[in-house]
Amino acid sequence: MYRVAIRFYEELNDFLRPSHRKRELDFEFGGRRSVKDLIESFGVPHVEVDLILVNGRSVDFSYIVADGDRLSVYPVFESLDIGSVTRLRPSPLRDPRFVLDVHLQKLARRLRLMGFDVDYLPDRDDAALAETADREGRILLSRDRQLMMRKRVARGLYVRNTDPDRQVAEILDRLQLRGLCRPFTRCIECNQTIEELDAAGPDFAALEKTIPPGVRSWCREYYRCLGCGRIYWKGSHYEKLKKRVEMILDGR
Repeated sequence: MYRVAIRFYEELNDFLRPSHRKRELDFEFGGRRSVKDLIESFGVPHVEVDLILVNGRSVDFSYIVADGDRLSVYPVFESLDIGSVTRLRPSPLRDPRFVLDVHLQKLARRLRLMGFDVDYLPDRDDAALAETADREGRILLSRDRQLMMRKRVARGLYVRNTDPDRQVAEILDRLQLRGLCRPFTRCIECNQTIEELDAAGPDFAALEKTIPPGVRSWCREYYRCLGCGRIYWKGSHYEKLKKRVEMILDGR
């Protein structure tokens, strides 16, 4: 039998049972275990962890836990420089490109609304999600704790909120991405970028018939998705979305 002392810090406590939160735990187990396996046995996905100290020394997930070890487990650091110790990823989660679980469709649309590159399909299984995150270096977002524990997933966040507006605010805050928001620059339907359409140019004549006559009578400013070709203009729907963006950015 091995006996260790382990403590989880800050928001990692969200994954623990109430009696285990915010205190050092004495834990016994049999057989050799990596520190990754030990951490996830408490229900904490490894993607939520950015620093592990064993007896005051930084280790990676492959470390084999020894009898008598004292472990301190910390969450992802975004504002604190820990460059002098071993991070568990080659770089922080600063590349705001995402892949989302099938249950987060509304969050996908809101993140696209804020201008982020979001890969979302409604029928992708866990293996495909993990493969996409790994292959493209995307941040996996999910409310499925078991999915976040897959070894192939190197970058990811477990989404704590259930309301879509609160979910997008949570992601922006936890990854400190508010300064990178570029609202209305990406198509919420297909994820491709949007460009302004010259109403006096040759392309507009071919597209004009797809715009309702009532809109053409007053609107002179149009935008087109470079992927699906969808035409956008600043009508009543735009005003509703603009208010949603302002609420999210204001943290309301």
